[in-house]
Parts: sequence; C-alpha cells; structure tokens
Amino acid sequence: MATLAPRPHALLALRRPRLRTPRARAAAPRARGAPVAPQAARPRRVFLGLGAAFVDQLARMASGGAPSRSFVASARPRQGVSPVEQVILKNVEWPDEFPFKAEDFSRFDESSDALFYSAPRYVTHIDDQAIEALTKYYSEVLPPSNTPGVAILDMCSSWVSHYPPGYKQEKIVGMGMNEDELKRNPVLTEYVVQDLNVNPKLPFEDNTFDVITNVVSVDYLTKPIDVFKEMRRILKPSGLAIMSFSNRCFWTKAISIWTSTGDADHAWIVGAYFHYAGDFESPEAIDISPNPGRRTDPMYVVQSRKRIA
Repeated sequence: MATLAPRPHALLALRRPRLRTPRARAAAPRARGAPVAPQAARPRRVFLGLGAAFVDQLARMASGGAPSRSFVASARPRQGVSPVEQVILKNVEWPDEFPFKAEDFSRFDESSDALFYSAPRYVTHIDDQAIEALTKYYSEVLPPSNTPGVAILDMCSSWVSHYPPGYKQEKIVGMGMNEDELKRNPVLTEYVVQDLNVNPKLPFEDNTFDVITNVVSVDYLTKPIDVFKEMRRILKPSGLAIMSFSNRCFWTKAISIWTSTGDADHAWIVGAYFHYAGDFESPEAIDISPNPGRRTDPMYVVQSRKRIA
C-alpha cells in the first residue's frame, strides 16, 4: 500500500522543537558561531485549518475510508517512537508536481550569503554527543578508509567534516562558503568555494562520486531541486547521498518552510527533494540521535542512492 506524504503546509510534526541545552537558550541569532532552534527565535507560520484537516484524514484512514490524493501522513503517531523514525518514505504517493511554492524558500535575511559567511567560524554547530553519533554513523556507512578509487564530496563543508578519526580516501572534496575554513579541514584532499544558492551547478563530471555528505546545511538551500539533480548527476550509479540535520540553524538564513516546521516535517521535506530530483531510490529517514530523551541535540539522516540505469 502506498504511503501518502504530508501536505507541505500540514506536515507531521506539530510540536515546537525545544532548545535542548542551556547553551542554546543563551544563543542569539547574531551569535554566528551558535545556531539556535529556529522556532525559539521567531513564531512559526500559521497554517489555516491545519489541525482539523490533519486529524480528519487520520480518522478516515484508520476507519478504512478511502484516502484522498492529499499530501498527509497515513499513520497515527506511535508513542515512544521518534517522529522521524515514523516517517516512512518508501512507496509514497507523491503529488505529480513539486508541491512547494517559491515563498517556502524565502529567508528572513535575503542579503548576500557570501557576506554572511565571509568570516570563518571555527566552532561546531551541534553538540559533542550529536557529533559522536554522526561520526559513528559515518563509520558504519562510508566506504572503508583508503578504498581504491573511492571519491567523496562533502557538500556545504567547513573546517571539520565529522568523518571517523583518521579517515582517508584518495579524493575527498569539500565544497563550502569560506576558504579559510576549508583550508583547515584535515580530511579534504581538495576544496571548492561556491555559493549553491547563486550557482547550483556542481563543477564535477558525471558519475564522479561514491558518496555525498551534507551536515546541518540542507536547510539553507534555496534551490534544492537544482542541487539534488546535480547531486544525482555527479554520483556514480548506486552512489549514496547522506543529508544529516538537527533542530538548530542560523534561523535568519534557513528557508521559511524549514523554520516553520518540525523535525519529522524536515524528513519529509528532504525526502521530497530526493523524489522530485528524479532517479533516486526511495529515500530513508533515520533517527541517529544520541541518548534519546536526554538533553542533547537530536541528529537525523535522510539518505538515498542513485538508481542504477
């Protein structure tokens, strides 16, 4: 049975993300090294009729009523299970056309990203426990270190990539906004400075990379379908794209649809990017958060592989 994806303005997670640590509560948007949970910084957008439509759809599905072709989740939330783990992105009945509007990719601060990222930030944007969880996940899914012929692209990279300690490949390319940060990243063999919101065209040949990673930056892409199509182009057949995110961001630079929704919604949003880019396998949403229920940053992954032609 196909799973119906949620409408972009009536998504799964209706709860407001919480600031997880005292450090996050103290952070201000202009403290550039300390991203904050977006909904702590400003009110979410109001979606008219959200609750009634959402509950009505769930009730009709549970009672055996024929679901309409709407963009609403087809399962009741399960107690004690991560909202992101409940996002099943396989066999989804997606709308025929990309469902998001231009205003969904607007930002509070539309000034030049090059200016915003001009000063290097030698900080981490998630806490140590979340970093450890992501590094552990990478150790399980990345090709073994020094595998002949392997090439990896770390998209939206910085001075650290959170790969396992000592991880090496013949080709690990970092793409980011600040050259000083990229120069300092010890895992990279080369780097490219590029603003994907200005130029989403990736400067690589077709079928170049085995893996593409992106850490806590997918929420800043204003042309995500263009970028994901380029990711598909430069991945080798069956190549893996790993998009990881938490509930923190520079909220003035994150896109509107991200700052106005919650964790599970974000998994649907990234899943939609993969779907509408075409020629990706059904994406998978994974909650890799450390110490569930404790006061640490959450950590999520939505990933997919390029289809073999």
